[in-house]
Amino acid sequence: MSKVVKFGGSSLADAGQFKKVANIIKSDEERCFVVPSAPGKRFPDDTKVTDLLYQCYEKVLTGEDFAKAFKPARERFDGIIKDLGLDLSLEDEYVKIGKDFREGANRDYAASRGEYLNGIILAKYLGFEFVDAAKGIFFDHEGKFDADVTNACLGAILERKPRAVIPGFYGAMPDGSIKTFSRGGSDFTGSVVAKAVGASLYENWTDVSGFLVADPRIVKNPEGISVITYSELRELSYMGAGVLHEGAIFPVRSANIPINIKNTNAPEDAGTLIVPNADDKPSKYLITGIAGKKNFSAISIEKDRMNSSKGFMRRLLQVLENHAIFPEHMPTGIDTVSVVVNSHELDGQREKLAQRIKEVVRPDHFEIIDGLSLIAVVGRGMKSAKGTATRVFAALSHADINIRMIDQGSSELNIIVGIEDADFEKAIQVIYDMFILSEQE
Repeated sequence: MSKVVKFGGSSLADAGQFKKVANIIKSDEERCFVVPSAPGKRFPDDTKVTDLLYQCYEKVLTGEDFAKAFKPARERFDGIIKDLGLDLSLEDEYVKIGKDFREGANRDYAASRGEYLNGIILAKYLGFEFVDAAKGIFFDHEGKFDADVTNACLGAILERKPRAVIPGFYGAMPDGSIKTFSRGGSDFTGSVVAKAVGASLYENWTDVSGFLVADPRIVKNPEGISVITYSELRELSYMGAGVLHEGAIFPVRSANIPINIKNTNAPEDAGTLIVPNADDKPSKYLITGIAGKKNFSAISIEKDRMNSSKGFMRRLLQVLENHAIFPEHMPTGIDTVSVVVNSHELDGQREKLAQRIKEVVRPDHFEIIDGLSLIAVVGRGMKSAKGTATRVFAALSHADINIRMIDQGSSELNIIVGIEDADFEKAIQVIYDMFILSEQE
């Protein structure tokens, strides 16, 4: 069985990192397919190559000479080649990129050249074949990822190649033009490749040793998560937990392929294993993780006998849809409903939205409450445990934090609370203390 390994920008920022990556790949003969990102930052004030390419594109658009605009990105790639001692020249590729820029290549093409060129270098260094992602990863005419065509074409290409490097982040439109994925694009490419080759494991190598129970910027030295299910990961990622973009899990999830989040700079660390289910792997603590986001607003509506007003919810949701507003949560009572939305979605249309809601559902009371944060407490162990919600509420109450909203999914996998933005960091800390520190004692 083969493994697919994806390396992020920080893992391939310079020649020293390339050497670490090569050692990792060569230490396991099952690591057959490699998905690289573009070189990331080498130090805090450095610029990612992708950003250099965006800057180059904008400069060329305004008339600057390509060679001058492209020089910072070129120096990064040429420096890596020199430091690795490779017998490789990218001069022909640079000439072609310049020609494509001048002939009107799109912004996505510009950004994708970071992964493309880095993939050529890594393939040469490893002695693997290079496969341009544009030859096997496809989007449809509307710009949506074409999963079926990609899986068939990419699978056929890689079936004939025992070892290959496939650059992340991009694919091709039906007309052959380049299109990039959104945030987390290389993560998604790795997942797509893993599904196409029927991998036994998808390893996602980055600069951290897997997921943490809570944000380390808020909680000092939080516990790591050894095993997490796809469902738990989706809940935590959606609520802001980093490391792996939530969209990246879908291709491998449908194929029941596990993901292992690993640290390029500490390859001996076990990392976090993401699995379809974990019935035989109980979590160390009652909860698996805590995550949250700020800047939500609650559209609060009260209407007498709302529960017996036919079509009330349908009419309300239709108004929101017409204003391109996506409800995050909708806790309800007999005569009340609160629709929680991202605050930015209300920008420029608060008054029109309020007026339309009042016209359509005729509420007895209407109010938009800003400055809310949502915190999700997630864990497969919560399903069989009594009093989990009580402990969450007690932790917040003892910290004098007012709960503005409560929501729990039908799967009993998560509990979501809405609080004021000002209490966000304190709330994360006290919930962590309640469920993690208290269980360590």
